[in-house]
Amino acid sequence: MDGRRTCSACGRDDLTVTGLSQHIAKSCDPRCHALYSQSRSRTNNEANEAELAFDDADFFEGDYNGNEDELERPAANIEARARGHSEFVRVPYPDPRAGRSMSHGSVDHGANAAYGAHLANDENPYHPFNSQIEWEVARWAKLRGATSTAFSDLLSIDGVSERLGLSFKSTNELNKIIDHELPTGRPKFKREQVVVAGESFDVYYRDIIECIESLYGDPDFARYLTFAPERHYTDEDQTIRLFHDMHTGKWWWNTQKKLDQHCPGGTIIPIIISTDKTQVTMFRNKSAYPMYLTIGNIPKEIRRKPSRGGHILLAYLPTTRLEHITNKASRRRSIANLYHACMSRVLAPLQHAGLEGINMRSGDGALRRCHPLFASFVGDYPEQLLATGIKFGDCPKCDVEKDDTESNTVPLHLRNIGEVLDALAALDQGNLAFVRACAAVGIKPLIHPFWEGLPFANIFQGVTPDVLHQLYQGLVKHLLAWLEAACGATEIDARCQRLPPNHHIRLFAKGITTLSRICRFLLGIIIDIRRLLRAVRGLLDFLYLAQYPCHSTETLQLLDEALDLFHENKLIFVELGIRNNFNLPKLHAARHYHLMIMLFGSTDNYNTEYTERLHIDLAKDAYRATNHKDEFAQMTRWLERKEKILRHQKYVSWRLAVRQPRKAGYGYGATHFRDALARFITQQSRGNDPAPLDSQALDVLARDIHFPFHRLPVFHKVKWCSVDARGHGDVHVTLDSVHAKPQRNVGARLIACRSDTALVRVGMNSKDLRDFRVGQVRVMFTFPPKSIPLLFPPTVHLPTHLAYVEWFTPFPPAPDRNSGLYKLSRSLRGGETVASIVPVADIERSVHLIPRFGVIAPREWTSDTVLEDCDTFWLNLYIDRYTFSMFK
Repeated sequence: MDGRRTCSACGRDDLTVTGLSQHIAKSCDPRCHALYSQSRSRTNNEANEAELAFDDADFFEGDYNGNEDELERPAANIEARARGHSEFVRVPYPDPRAGRSMSHGSVDHGANAAYGAHLANDENPYHPFNSQIEWEVARWAKLRGATSTAFSDLLSIDGVSERLGLSFKSTNELNKIIDHELPTGRPKFKREQVVVAGESFDVYYRDIIECIESLYGDPDFARYLTFAPERHYTDEDQTIRLFHDMHTGKWWWNTQKKLDQHCPGGTIIPIIISTDKTQVTMFRNKSAYPMYLTIGNIPKEIRRKPSRGGHILLAYLPTTRLEHITNKASRRRSIANLYHACMSRVLAPLQHAGLEGINMRSGDGALRRCHPLFASFVGDYPEQLLATGIKFGDCPKCDVEKDDTESNTVPLHLRNIGEVLDALAALDQGNLAFVRACAAVGIKPLIHPFWEGLPFANIFQGVTPDVLHQLYQGLVKHLLAWLEAACGATEIDARCQRLPPNHHIRLFAKGITTLSRICRFLLGIIIDIRRLLRAVRGLLDFLYLAQYPCHSTETLQLLDEALDLFHENKLIFVELGIRNNFNLPKLHAARHYHLMIMLFGSTDNYNTEYTERLHIDLAKDAYRATNHKDEFAQMTRWLERKEKILRHQKYVSWRLAVRQPRKAGYGYGATHFRDALARFITQQSRGNDPAPLDSQALDVLARDIHFPFHRLPVFHKVKWCSVDARGHGDVHVTLDSVHAKPQRNVGARLIACRSDTALVRVGMNSKDLRDFRVGQVRVMFTFPPKSIPLLFPPTVHLPTHLAYVEWFTPFPPAPDRNSGLYKLSRSLRGGETVASIVPVADIERSVHLIPRFGVIAPREWTSDTVLEDCDTFWLNLYIDRYTFSMFK
């Protein structure tokens, strides 16, 4: 084949590949000119501000100008996996009355309209603020501004208030507007005293029913609320059940059946309570004890984002240590009784409302008879013990003995709530009988714990898994200490310092032996130490499986198998003299994950990580805004004002019912870019030619390609951004990215190039690993618009964005037997790296490669050069849960 081409317009048939493009561009024949104009109209001319410069003498030249180009792609498969199964068989609750509304409404005539009615000003959407700028200043002052004194000092500068047109001249005047003219956002705090052991303590709390109404009636949540339980399956035969949001768990379904026996047709509002004492100062040892509330009707994607307001601060509990009680046992008992007395005071309205129901309107105005029922308690291990009344070292959920918590085979049963309630009732029989009855059922002698009178409540069932404290700060922290003892901190840190960069990991120049959340590459750095491998793999597999956003009966089986793998191989740490036993409550808690996911949905429904983040906004920031005297009264008032501003912001947005590309330079390390680009142009120019070219013929034709440009627009990063089809999440969330940055100078410092590794689709089957390859992305670029008709026939549909990729070997048929990881190396031909030009759209996601270090990590390797220095790599399956689920 001589590579000649025919012009489809005029019929001329003696043209080369490049000659055809130039003929169409320069021909005077009106038919060719029309074809050329048609091809130009298809060109998407995108503005760029950085360029990759090259010419025939020196292919890469030019100066890096500091701009960072970004491409964005919808995270189609990533986002689908993030939300679990996108297709399922839905089985509704059999009684259609469950969750049914008594009257209907719309968002336009719901909570926002009612809020506007209190303002009574149809002309000014910012009322009671006179203008947009006055509203923006007020919003900044309360949400983003400095201290009250600093804001007052700013406004006191001559001319500031006048030039901005502000009606307030100080913080106090602004506070008066917020306090007296803005409608109430969320319920106000009340201050009451609770008496325990003859001493009174202040508790600041809100009416829990009003708080539930505030969350349930929020117009931002109206479209997303769930009102009745469902069963989800992956198949029509309903053999594989799915568990994700709370309404897909068994607890809601079973509780709805119990409620229907008492009062059919109700809508359950699952109440999720969390408590956690936190430090609010660095040096004065001052603490706060916030109590948080959320409801299971709100999807977990909303609840887990503090910015969406899915949680509400319900109370500040007393933080006293009762140091005046000298007997330690009496002091601990008094602290526990104080905790439960305060919790009982806050949760008392649930007793009647849970059984009889209360009419509530959701944000769209629909009215339902709602039953707020205590569902789950979220807290770390000490909080779980305090809530349940269990002794330290025991399991707060089941009856396994303290010395048997290391076993994975000892039978376990949830504590019998009926027996515990009977023991608590023995209080009327005298102190001695009460203490003995409580000891017989394995709890401390609590006087009227908060859950005693709550309808359908089972505190032992309601204590949920805690991924943050049990797994990351518990088991992983233990595991890292064991590995440090087995391998040596110096060797582990040396390996971490030589890992290549990736979007999902942070590089630690000083090592990781002082950290706890480094699971993304932990297995890879000890992969050559085979005696430890299976135990570490089992624990990491469990950690990643436990965090799946959607579980099925199949993945729950994998969860159990991963835990079994660790227990089958854990004795290696005993043999090495690192551990004597594994009686760790946090390790035993892993046995309950299977059941809890089936009851309440996946673990991201109740992770303490969310409430830990709330401490910053609702406790620490609130304390810093006070003068540190009688702080809780000031903290609650500060929070009420902030919530009013946030609520008014939603109203203003409702009443009023907005991004740019960027171009760069030298040092990409793309050694074979010219050859790969010429082969790509040759292939694409053939269009739909059915006769395939072998590699040698392609190389011969590529030699005739001449580039009609000296510079190429390039991009330094491609990002996968969430496409929030359901509208639960943030509008713009980066889930993954791949960097291709050149070497550049920043001042006197030389910054090495960064070329990330990625998973590239090379076939049509998205579920077959043989249709994927790992490649190192060196350059991402697009053709200058004017060059496209000179290089390609008008019938060729050219991808807009392209990438130069250097390949690794295809995936082996199976992963390594011990580690479960795939081994890869550079793909070479004649000793040279194999490289190609591929569409950016074929890049599936980033991947992370862990070098095969051998017995001792070579000290000359660095994070910047390890991808070039090392010959063999392991594909890191633990970089995130989506990669884990794809390859497992």
